Amino acid sequence: MLRRLRELRRYPSAIVGVGIIGLLVIVSIYTVLAIPYPEAVRLWRGGPGVWDDNPRNAQPVWFDWFTGDRLPRTIIVTAEDGGVKRIEPLADGRSRVEIVLPFDYAYDRFPTEITLFTRATYDGTTRTRFAATWHTPNGETIPIVTNRALRATDNYYISQDAQLLMKLGVSPEVGLLSAAASGVPPSARSPAKGRYQLVIQTEIAEGAEFDAKLVVYGQVHGLAGTDHRRRDLTVALLWGTPLALVFGLLAAVGSTLSTFCLAGIGTWFGGKVDALFQRITEVNMILPMLPILIMVGQFYSRSLWLMLGMVIALNIFSAGMKTYRAMFLQAKEAPYIEAARAYGAGNFRTIFRYLLPRIVPVLLPTFVMIVPTFVFLEAALAVIGLGDPLLPTWGKIINDAQSQSALYKGMYYWVVEPAVLLMLTGFAFAMVGFALDRVFNPRLRTV
Repeated sequence: MLRRLRELRRYPSAIVGVGIIGLLVIVSIYTVLAIPYPEAVRLWRGGPGVWDDNPRNAQPVWFDWFTGDRLPRTIIVTAEDGGVKRIEPLADGRSRVEIVLPFDYAYDRFPTEITLFTRATYDGTTRTRFAATWHTPNGETIPIVTNRALRATDNYYISQDAQLLMKLGVSPEVGLLSAAASGVPPSARSPAKGRYQLVIQTEIAEGAEFDAKLVVYGQVHGLAGTDHRRRDLTVALLWGTPLALVFGLLAAVGSTLSTFCLAGIGTWFGGKVDALFQRITEVNMILPMLPILIMVGQFYSRSLWLMLGMVIALNIFSAGMKTYRAMFLQAKEAPYIEAARAYGAGNFRTIFRYLLPRIVPVLLPTFVMIVPTFVFLEAALAVIGLGDPLLPTWGKIINDAQSQSALYKGMYYWVVEPAVLLMLTGFAFAMVGFALDRVFNPRLRTV
């Protein structure tokens, strides 16, 4: 067996396939260690404050390579990081707070959104308010907030301010950073590069606190981009790797080994045992596996591990049972089997010590090539909406992209990235499987 496996070095396709599989395993190990399972579930489910600083539907950062412009990245400014916070005591015991949030804009296109996040601790009986002004590189000052109530936590979506939209004549993220004068159509405008400032002023009671954070959302973000819920797709692509490999390998091991062993047991004992196994196989062969999985996911549970158990159960008595039975019928009559029986070897010792190992070389290529089948099956279930709602998988990414019409909106990365990983996984296992078939199958072996 080991000598045969060493022959894989003669096949470049096997070397490439093993290299890709090894890379996927390394990524899986890194993912599990760097992003523990509870953290992955928390990030995928999202929620308030988890992805607030990420742009929505942003392209990957490498998308910049295919455009002539430098696309904007997300800019985050706080009073502690890049900003200035001034506190001036007043005569009545209150304090005047001024927060200056500056940033340099050097991109060729406009941002997608601008949002101001504020947080305050104050006496709830006092209706404190704040004002904010926008300062451009050419010295222009634009009031954007004149009298807004100060809350404990507040998200002021500047890009969605209807009054500011009417005042500027264009969307705020274009009007506030535009280099063109009023009257120029938005499509002809370009951003003015330079230093901008957002100045926030308010008065707070003694002992109160006030902080602000400005987020200018870019058009590109991260290695994989983001989705409609601002989630970084890198998390889903990374965690999709170990989940795909675990699902594919466990399903292949569980179904192939069980089928292999039961076929050997049924062939050896024959009679009613073999007849029972064959009738179950014939019934199972006509059962539609995918509709059964759809019904289980629709009416019971969409848990990934439940689906894995169902896949293994439905593939134990598969068509491979008859293929292995034909092989075992021939191996059963081999002289060394007769010798083992003559020396008094028991039934199960003969099966597991002499009969099954005879056919193992044929099992190995089949096992390797069937792994992508189960990987694609898990992805297909997720694509049609039956994926585990808690876990980030490649199929779930494609399902979200489909529900948000990503291809029609030009967000091709959303579909291409998980699709490429699925095809790469299938390609790797197929190349190794074909090479193993040529090594262990005498009819395909080349001199």
